[in-house]
Amino acid sequence: MALSDPRRIRQFVTDPEMALGDSYAEGTLTVENDDIGGLLALALKNMNGTGRRLRALRPGKLASRLGQITSVTRAKSNVAHHYDLSNDFYRLFLDADMQYSCAYFEHPDDTLDRAQLQKKRHIARKLRLEPGMSVLDIGCGWGGMAITLAQEFGARVTGVTLSEDQHRLACARVKAAGLGDRVKILLRDYREVEAQFDRIVSVGMFEHVGIPQYGEYFGQVSDKLAPEGVALIHTIGRTAEPVPVSPWILKRIFPGGHVPSLSETAPHIEHSGLYPCDLEIPRLHYAETLRHWNLRVQAHRAEIEAMFDEKFYRMWRFCHVACEMTFRHGRLAVFQFQLAKNQTAVPLTRDYLCAPADRGAGRLRDAGCAVRPDCFARPATCGHPAQNMHNQRFKPFNKCRILISK
Repeated sequence: MALSDPRRIRQFVTDPEMALGDSYAEGTLTVENDDIGGLLALALKNMNGTGRRLRALRPGKLASRLGQITSVTRAKSNVAHHYDLSNDFYRLFLDADMQYSCAYFEHPDDTLDRAQLQKKRHIARKLRLEPGMSVLDIGCGWGGMAITLAQEFGARVTGVTLSEDQHRLACARVKAAGLGDRVKILLRDYREVEAQFDRIVSVGMFEHVGIPQYGEYFGQVSDKLAPEGVALIHTIGRTAEPVPVSPWILKRIFPGGHVPSLSETAPHIEHSGLYPCDLEIPRLHYAETLRHWNLRVQAHRAEIEAMFDEKFYRMWRFCHVACEMTFRHGRLAVFQFQLAKNQTAVPLTRDYLCAPADRGAGRLRDAGCAVRPDCFARPATCGHPAQNMHNQRFKPFNKCRILISK
């Protein structure tokens, strides 16, 4: 590692996270073979023993909370800072459906596109969707989830986003798919929606809510959910005690963001009156997702620099690598909260997640293991060869499944 700007040395002592990110983005910090991932992995491993002391250099709790107060106006400003950069930019590294959240890798050789489709179908199963059900998609992004729920599951979906770029493209995609009678995309804050829905889904939006609004958020979910409804909240989460988000991420990438710990989230779910029916914590799936995004960013370096500049490219490469390493070596994962007003709104076991679910002509459909019907409950005893599949990065199987071509 070499640092060509001596003015940064002092900042590396007083504010190491800002110094590291900005120095790499500016090109004044260079690493042999551009192995910034190796450097960050080493730093994260070393912090395991001194994390409490290093965190003392971060903003205090009061300052952090004040920065997370998100009125509708401020929420829109935060969204514009990140999501309205350019749809063409996001197309360069996201999958074809433009899913900007953690994918679900059921097999080691899954492509990013396949893993994102599996994520959407996995969430749909948890929602227990039936044709004709109404769904509110909070933070609908570019419309991929809404389109999938309408096309494959027959749902009627209302998606809301605060990003003008996302709204324009999502509406165009809905029209092109011929789903104008079943999908509505609104440029609106979720707090401004006045209706009840059979199902509520929110993927990758809760990170932008901010701790001061957690009670309001889950209160809104409860108010907007029908008596027999089911909600699925998918968010990045912290599997240890709460800490402030990296100041570099907040300033350069996600203003107003916060990664919630369970201890920060659970009290607000309790006060909302909602039953927590299930909590799944996919581990390392986001690390794999970010690895794919980083490879695509590198492959499109010339195009990104032409759109913006070299500093912008290096900033986003650093962001993806830093986040990947934090998921691999830190305490980040993904939380999927399944919530309901009635504790019998979903089955009492998870078997339904492995049940056959026809996806329509010409599509793949998932089925439970043909070797052992109880493989989901007891995967270690299953004789299916898929159970032994693994690779050096992670072992993604938490259930046994086969794919049957219809």
